[in-house]
Amino acid sequence: MVMVKRGDSTPEFKVTPDKYLPHRYAGASGDFNPIHIDPELAKQVGLPGNILHGLWTMAQVAVANTQLAAGDPRALKRLSVQFRGVGLPEREITVTGTVKQADGNRVVIDTVATQGENAIIRNAEAELELS
Repeated sequence: MVMVKRGDSTPEFKVTPDKYLPHRYAGASGDFNPIHIDPELAKQVGLPGNILHGLWTMAQVAVANTQLAAGDPRALKRLSVQFRGVGLPEREITVTGTVKQADGNRVVIDTVATQGENAIIRNAEAELELS
């Protein structure tokens, strides 16, 4: 079992979504909202360009947290996030976390996902069961 204690940092996770990721995710999720796939329309509504799907970004937070469990997604028992900014394709996302609680094999991690100086997910909390 991985031993962690309150205050420990989790391994940093970095991912750079490519230009076409929002298009592929739209097909996979069925969410074809134009702000995700049409850069010009996204600009017309005040966005810097087409933006990432929030649920895809949330999935990256889940992946980052399962690193403590050797990448086993079954270890993730609960995940809550607050979407706080828009994520953009072709810009690196960094997910960091701090152990908030550690009780036996149950661990709760406070997590943040940033893109540059922009926190796109804050106050995320992941609960894992480590073996």
